[in-house]
Amino acid sequence: MRNRFLTSWGVLLAVITVIWLAPVSVAGQASPAKAAPAATVKKTWTPPRTPDGQPDLQGMWTNATITPFERPSGMAKPFLTEEEAAALEQQAAERRQNADERPPRPGDVGNYNDFWFDSGTKVVSTRQTSLVVDPADGRVPVTPDAEKKRDENLTNVDSYELMSPWDRCITRGPGRMFPAGYNNAYQIVQTPGYVVILHEMIHEARIIPVDGRPHLDKRVRLWTGDPRGRWEGNTLIVETTNFNDKGWIATNGASARIRGVPHSDALRLVERFTRTDANTITYQVTIEDPNVFTRPWTVAIPLMRDDGYQMFEYACHEGNKAVEHILRAARAAERIAAEPVKKK
Repeated sequence: MRNRFLTSWGVLLAVITVIWLAPVSVAGQASPAKAAPAATVKKTWTPPRTPDGQPDLQGMWTNATITPFERPSGMAKPFLTEEEAAALEQQAAERRQNADERPPRPGDVGNYNDFWFDSGTKVVSTRQTSLVVDPADGRVPVTPDAEKKRDENLTNVDSYELMSPWDRCITRGPGRMFPAGYNNAYQIVQTPGYVVILHEMIHEARIIPVDGRPHLDKRVRLWTGDPRGRWEGNTLIVETTNFNDKGWIATNGASARIRGVPHSDALRLVERFTRTDANTITYQVTIEDPNVFTRPWTVAIPLMRDDGYQMFEYACHEGNKAVEHILRAARAAERIAAEPVKKK
């Protein structure tokens, strides 16, 4: 169950934020030439084609990274220098090496150690300072009402219906391409008329028609929405609509402030997959929901090819005992809290 390691992931994010900001004060004194990654001239790369002529995106791809989802508060620059990226990666490696030496916090019942996490060791290859690239400040433009609902979502244990759809093993939600603490693999398979993306987390397969068919009737509402793909040159564009209003934008701890933010049935996603070389797919997703966000926002994450990665089944299923145990524990805590009142 995901909740059992959220504490460790929260600590990891806090430490990464601290070490992320540490080299920036030094970078502020650097020459302008080091303020952003140097532009390089690349030869035009032509992706291979599938037998039916589609640009070939097939393979095993991963996006584990230590780059934070949103830009840390206090950081204005959109990119790291090479020196800053190297320093951040070194400090993150030292933190992982020393993780087992840190004493547990008072009342902490224990958790997975860092050996069992697979959250990456590098910043993204673009050296961007957050996965959110639009708005320019690297922050998701959430409305105050949506933030209030998020806080309710993260503390409510009154009913399984109010728990995370990931806790309930239904779906990771629209942000299922956002990196998490582990299981950051995606297998892409193409057949005539379809692109299929198998997500390691929750073992979810997205079947995306690319044959020009229209979306489902707008009265049909789904947990994972209704995807439709099309090709623009070498870029696969996937538009997903027809979401229901029961899910969360993001369900994993690595999404930090966005975890627990709800979405409405007005949600619309536009994803772009462009294979830029033999081992890289440039992935972008623009998220639009006027009932939750003040404007559309965009996340960019390079997907890296990893032919040696082995994907195992994520055996999450509805009806698992962890949800029942969480609710039973909440009821027990309520009974204990009410006992002194009954004795008076």
